Amino acid sequence: MVTNHLHKLRLQSVLKWVSLDFTESNLRSSRTSLCAIGYHIVQNLRFYRRGKSALSENGLGFDGGTVDGEKAAKLSRYARQQAQAALLDYLHSTRSFLFTDAEHMSRNAPIFLGKLVKKFKNDTEIKRSMTRLLRYHPINEFELFFESIGLKPSEYSRLVPHDMMFLTEDVMLLENYQVLCNYGIHRSNIGRIYKEAAEAFKSDNGVLESKLQAFKEMGLNQSAIIKLVSSSPDLLIGNKRMEFFKVLEKFKSIGIEFCWFEEHLFEGNLFEGSSYNFSHMLELLCLLGNMGCSEEQLGKLVCHCPMLLLEASGNTAFSLIGFLLKFGSTKNEICSMFLQFSRVQLRKFVCNLRRCYQFLVEIEMEVQEIGRIVRSHTFMLGSCYLKKTNSLSANLSIGKKRLRGIVKENPQILQDWVIGSKLKRIPNTDEQLISKTMRTKFLLDLGFVENSNEMRKALKVFRGKGGELQERFDCFVNAGLKRKDVSEMVIVAPQVLNQSEDVIRMKIDFLVNGLGYPISSLVVFPAYLNYTIQRVKLRFSMYDWLKNQKIVEPNLSLSTIVACGDKIFTRAYVNKHPRGSEIWQKLKKQIYPD
Repeated sequence: MVTNHLHKLRLQSVLKWVSLDFTESNLRSSRTSLCAIGYHIVQNLRFYRRGKSALSENGLGFDGGTVDGEKAAKLSRYARQQAQAALLDYLHSTRSFLFTDAEHMSRNAPIFLGKLVKKFKNDTEIKRSMTRLLRYHPINEFELFFESIGLKPSEYSRLVPHDMMFLTEDVMLLENYQVLCNYGIHRSNIGRIYKEAAEAFKSDNGVLESKLQAFKEMGLNQSAIIKLVSSSPDLLIGNKRMEFFKVLEKFKSIGIEFCWFEEHLFEGNLFEGSSYNFSHMLELLCLLGNMGCSEEQLGKLVCHCPMLLLEASGNTAFSLIGFLLKFGSTKNEICSMFLQFSRVQLRKFVCNLRRCYQFLVEIEMEVQEIGRIVRSHTFMLGSCYLKKTNSLSANLSIGKKRLRGIVKENPQILQDWVIGSKLKRIPNTDEQLISKTMRTKFLLDLGFVENSNEMRKALKVFRGKGGELQERFDCFVNAGLKRKDVSEMVIVAPQVLNQSEDVIRMKIDFLVNGLGYPISSLVVFPAYLNYTIQRVKLRFSMYDWLKNQKIVEPNLSLSTIVACGDKIFTRAYVNKHPRGSEIWQKLKKQIYPD
């Protein structure tokens, strides 16, 4: 009895010392257990002076913060240490887990531990209360285990067995977990392996070890295998290994050593935490070979630009090749361009290239010209993070036509228009100066005051030469409006002169002959000319139907019907009748058949 009692005391003392020693991980290994305990007392005294501690260990959320998006309970350092010690004692002494497994679980499941401690109010009795709780209320060890290997509650909730509580009930899970641990895979990385390849943890004795051994027999060292399995867990299940082995054989044939693969293994796989797709990699290598790359060139290309193969398992490169082939680039041109790559971020390159292409589309450049620029300046376009079109136009103080001319003449100018660069206004040409003079004279003749805010606003809004503005102005006069009235319209809404003569005549005809409004309505509501005929026709078709149903007033103004937004019009008029929405949609299909 005395011997057993001494044995228990010694065991409890050792567990307490180990818990304290592991908790204070910053202590030097040469310090004695007495120093660790002394340091612990000082920390407790500091804790009592300032109330609850806000210290967080290893970012695990014991300060009440978040742990991978999940809330952890607020625990003081002392409460955490006591709870961990009690849980460690339970797992190792009562449940007979290996000490290393028990210690890892007790220290790396803050959310689970926080839920247990929440049941207690007195910090000074945490260990005793926790021991009593664990003695009479067994915990779900799967939840504790899954959190300790790096899974969040939202990830492991569907993985927890419904018919088991104790880990020892799932013998194969523990055995295969030990295989991975003993091989050198970090315990916190095993969670991802379980999430993506749970089937591997159901393997019979020796199966998982044989799969790891197969990688070694292919020439990979243990360090490379650990990286490989951690980043692509699906290699441990199904036939994924065979695809990987084919990639390795291809590497061997093009002169790439396995050590290269280990060196660059993680580079293209960090974003989104996705696994490698070795089937896609093999397809890309075959495609590049079919495009004319010899094995020597292919090996040089892959070594020169690892991201070509590794980023998104080659999918980004597939996207880029397809984009360039669409614009007529030859296979040799694409291979030559890839050889210019070094350690380029391929996704960024593709994003920049598409951004430049979008710019060329927005300035209304011809398709053939876009193709020429993309083919001849691919690498330059992919290296430019271009400003947006509106920003360029405003900063350079030029329109789309002038932008097109500048880019056609010298596509390299795009390098000077990247985000972060300072731009200077491009001086007007002689033709533009003449046009501006004519526009100014036109406005002065209408009664604008020189250098006034109204004139500056009108000049900024106007599109077209001075002579064209006069012709458009005359359209309104010839339609029956007084020159004075048209001048007032232009002062209020100068944009009415931005439309061609044909469009102006068509809209006036629809207003007078289609809707039955007098032309003088334009003086009161010149903004009518800014709306498409389809929009006006839809609004009035709906309005006429509602009038026939005697839902709306019969003499609403033109601006009331046309100017308000669709949501307001629907709420104020369409929804007043039970069939209003049905008729509105029917009219839309008739007027906008596309």
